[in-house]
Amino acid sequence: MAKNVQMAPEFEGMALTEWQKICNVLLGRALKKKARKDTELMALLAKADIRVMPEVYKATNILSTVLVCLGSLALLGLIFAPNAGLLYMYESQTDPATAKACIDWAFWHPTEAADARAAGIPGDGCPHYSTKDLSATYEYMIIGSLLFVVPPMSYRHFSNTAERKKQARSEKLEMFIPYAASYTAAMAAANATPAKIFKSLAANEDIYGEIAYDSAMIYRDITLLGMDLVTAIKLAVDRSASPWGTEFFQGMVGTLSSGGNLKLYFLNRAEHYMRENRIRLNMFLETLGLMAESYIVVAVAMPLFLIVMLVIMFWVSGKGSQLSEGMVYGIVMGMLPAIHLAYSGLIWMMSKEMEM
Repeated sequence: MAKNVQMAPEFEGMALTEWQKICNVLLGRALKKKARKDTELMALLAKADIRVMPEVYKATNILSTVLVCLGSLALLGLIFAPNAGLLYMYESQTDPATAKACIDWAFWHPTEAADARAAGIPGDGCPHYSTKDLSATYEYMIIGSLLFVVPPMSYRHFSNTAERKKQARSEKLEMFIPYAASYTAAMAAANATPAKIFKSLAANEDIYGEIAYDSAMIYRDITLLGMDLVTAIKLAVDRSASPWGTEFFQGMVGTLSSGGNLKLYFLNRAEHYMRENRIRLNMFLETLGLMAESYIVVAVAMPLFLIVMLVIMFWVSGKGSQLSEGMVYGIVMGMLPAIHLAYSGLIWMMSKEMEM
């Protein structure tokens, strides 16, 4: 009978997207020397698990920003194109303020209106006719936004991609490291070697999340690149996106270097991280309780009093305080449901942060 052999997961290497390939061809060679000297950027890419060379990352950011700038210029042309742009179409529409006056004029002057219509005169010759006019302030705001706000914001967005991914990895790693530490403690108690512990963690990425990636990199460095255990773990310290992960791997380096008991270290770390995780969960539950209390007041009790007050105000409102029927419907059918949606969104985002 064939034996069941546990296969290590295959981790995707440095595979570039089509856009990254284009950016690398256009700018990669020019940025290569300077980008590879940027040790901070290379460390950030490693912590963010962005598996591209720094020149590819920089080239992609720059050309993506250029593409956004070209899109802004194209949109600017679409808006302000003479006799065809969106601004022209907007200012060609009849001003609603003069529409009623022109209808009355055409009713009392049908012959003049018919002659003007046949001659192609705008507004059928109505002396009150005028079109919409977008103020210069709004035009300058549109131009300033598309030329001086969108390009720098887009560059900042693309440049912060690695930082955002690093932060996301850090949050996921801190979420799963207490359970990974418990698993390593159990494996160490069974006299498993560190290499087998890291291999087992790497094979359970769906359970232990980002810590499995760091473990896989350690196992790769040991088995494929032939590094010793301490050196491989030191590299994992530099790759770790979270202070918790850095502390965990650095403690392993210290324990191995000093000849300490790795099994005891794993047990202590598991207990420490479980305590920290318990504190984090308690804070989440307290925040959730506070949200529930405020929800009762803001979304349940307040609308009842508000509806009663609105109805009374609608009945007794005099000349000095008019409350229209549309305003009542807007508050009841617009503002009150928005409160429930806002609370639902907040609870959903808080729950997603704690989702395992």
